[in-house]
Amino acid sequence: MRFVRFGNRGSEKPGILDQQGRIRDLSSHLSSLSGAALDPAELRKLGTIDPETLPLAPEGARLCKPVERIGKIIGVGPNYRDAALLAGFKVNPEPTLFMKSPSAVSGPNDPIEIPRMATRVDWGVELAVVIGRVAKYVNVEQAMDYVAGFTLANDLTERNFQLQRGGQWFKGKSHDTFAPIGPYLVTPDELRNFDDITLWLDVNGQRQQSASTSGMIFKVPYLVSYISRFTRLEPGDVILTGSPGGVGLSYDPPRFLSVGDRVTLGADGLGQQDYVCISS
Repeated sequence: MRFVRFGNRGSEKPGILDQQGRIRDLSSHLSSLSGAALDPAELRKLGTIDPETLPLAPEGARLCKPVERIGKIIGVGPNYRDAALLAGFKVNPEPTLFMKSPSAVSGPNDPIEIPRMATRVDWGVELAVVIGRVAKYVNVEQAMDYVAGFTLANDLTERNFQLQRGGQWFKGKSHDTFAPIGPYLVTPDELRNFDDITLWLDVNGQRQQSASTSGMIFKVPYLVSYISRFTRLEPGDVILTGSPGGVGLSYDPPRFLSVGDRVTLGADGLGQQDYVCISS
């Protein structure tokens, strides 16, 4: 299934895509796509509803983040060997983890803010994992039982804030709009090849990133299991699994975003994001 949330700010509704890719209104069956509703068993129940029996959403309805209440956002540092080498980051024997503020989340087509005093705002298309049930000390073999689904993300970063302002990555990762998510929440049965899908990102129509998730050093089940050893994962938490090569920091000279730039990105089965950069 491919779940969405749609509508104007403050009045968003849950929805599901039908076979033609049209948005169907789920609000008569579900008040909020968050919390307990993200449990994989609950999502399977919703999947038994015939979308053709549901009303169509208004044509051109705004798509927003597919999960209403995002909890923790846990990022994985270099998780593609080529990306690490190009950007000058060390690949460690265990995943490097960092946090982004939940207030950084925005929708898949909402404008991106360039922070005040920012000079090095970078991009990073990623596969994101949405947790569907409480996970603590789970093993790798059972890790996918705790996953609600997958979505598309852009791990935006102000590199000066990240690397030159005191050592904690959180500063460079957490500005408003620095975690656009969506448009879809895709259940694992709908995206069985999540470990081999192509991610891509363009800036002003020029391709900057294109790579398969097969290049991940640490795979999704391992990441869910590994992170659950250190913090309890809860429904609505999001794991950003790392960005492939082609981030702006890796170019010589580096390339960064400015007001007016247009960013588009996508992944097989996960849809696309499209937005412009604005001043904060």
